[in-house]
Amino acid sequence: MERTLVLLKPDCLQRRLLGRMISRFEDKGLNLIALKMLWVTPELAKRHYVEHVEKPFYPGLEAFITSAPVVAIVIEGLEAIRVVREMLGATSGLKAVAGTIRGDYSSSRQMNLVHASDGPDAAIREIELYFSANEICSHQPAVAAWLRASDE
Repeated sequence: MERTLVLLKPDCLQRRLLGRMISRFEDKGLNLIALKMLWVTPELAKRHYVEHVEKPFYPGLEAFITSAPVVAIVIEGLEAIRVVREMLGATSGLKAVAGTIRGDYSSSRQMNLVHASDGPDAAIREIELYFSANEICSHQPAVAAWLRASDE
């Protein structure tokens, strides 16, 4: 099993799409093992987006991510990082394919509703930014036996 961090960004909450996003992950058979709403502070934004802090677009990114609460989620599943990123679609909603979250709900590069870790190292780092070990409730839902074969 693999874990990834998903952030439902301020535009997702402001547009009241939170339930639809969570449903898509659950409908796919992914397991939500941690979830909380929080305000991203400028300090947390700098730690989360450390690779972008010196780029010209960073001030706008920080202003956006700190403008309203986010919902942070740890998702667990087979190939969760790849699966979630494919579900999101291209970063720009204008380029995302219909059927993806961004393709169906976004028409912006920045206001693209959802963030997901882009690889295993990022997932570990990002999960640790938003959750302590005791906030993660790994479990096997009863429906799991009906989502994949026992040897997968």
